[in-house]
Amino acid sequence: MREFRRGRLSRLDICDAHPELMRAALNVGHESRELCPICEESKVRLVSYIFGARLAPSGVCVTSDAELERISRRSSDMVCYVVEVCPSCSWNHLARSFSL
Repeated sequence: MREFRRGRLSRLDICDAHPELMRAALNVGHESRELCPICEESKVRLVSYIFGARLAPSGVCVTSDAELERISRRSSDMVCYVVEVCPSCSWNHLARSFSL
């Protein structure tokens, strides 16, 4: 974002969310309190994915806390990634990750 604000990167360079990530953000993402730091038009949405043994190679998009709990019981060798996604401009950023 620093490079964008300095004019070294264009909006097209940083607003590049994959179409599947955008679809997940719009359909199952949770709206945050934060406005998009790039376009400042929409609140970013949080999308969570779990990766680990015995899960699909592309991970599992988590749609609720109950689903997160259910999946986390399968194995202790999993990681959850929470991605911020702007539904207006397609900006995305890994917000945090944690082990289950």
